[in-house]
Amino acid sequence: MTLRQETVARLHALDLGLFDVGPGKRRILCPGFLITTDAGTHILLDTGFPPAYATDGCAAALADGLDKFGQLKGFTPAQTAEGALALLGLAVTDISHVILSHSHIDHVGSLPLFTHAEIILTATERAEPAPLYFGPNRPMPWPQARYRTLTRATQICHGLRLIPTPGHTAGHLSALVTLGGQSVMLTADAINRACEPAEGFLDADDPILAAKSAAKLLTLARKAGAEVIYGHEPTQALTLGRRTWP
Repeated sequence: MTLRQETVARLHALDLGLFDVGPGKRRILCPGFLITTDAGTHILLDTGFPPAYATDGCAAALADGLDKFGQLKGFTPAQTAEGALALLGLAVTDISHVILSHSHIDHVGSLPLFTHAEIILTATERAEPAPLYFGPNRPMPWPQARYRTLTRATQICHGLRLIPTPGHTAGHLSALVTLGGQSVMLTADAINRACEPAEGFLDADDPILAAKSAAKLLTLARKAGAEVIYGHEPTQALTLGRRTWP
């Protein structure tokens, strides 16, 4: 049976770190998601911050200039991609596919750990000379790995549809997950916060395109009766981590 013939059986939200961001210091969760199929295939959506952030006293984060944007709060090895998977009894090598919503630092940081897996992202994002990382700093090269690039909405398996949502970055990707009679729209940073559409997508590379992508996602979510999980919604920060569906 190929992945395309498999069906999503379980969705886990992963706590990949709390981050205080902006002048008002709103606290957000940087989540990842583990998707498991009925055949036992494990798919990881986003990889969180670099593991070095949890082990070197924040020296790596300071070197990357992350303090100009905000501050990680109590980031531990358990909140790295490897640590979060271990809490579920899994190793990095158990992941056969990695979906990258986009290549900012809190999504791409542990990607080098998954070079054994097929990495799925949009062709636009992969066309960047290096992951976008953070600001002008691009210290991470694209790892040598098998890449599958998408140019349109794609059904990865039964219950997992990936949807290009440009705006936050030119190659951003969101996901609609359907399982157990319910649907979950994982917007990632296509809709950072519930209030972002009203605020005009000020964090997006292209606010006009971001607004169009968000409207499309919200329409799809409404038609599917899907619960909407935003990329970094403060009200979800304390309840989303380690949640499971169904």
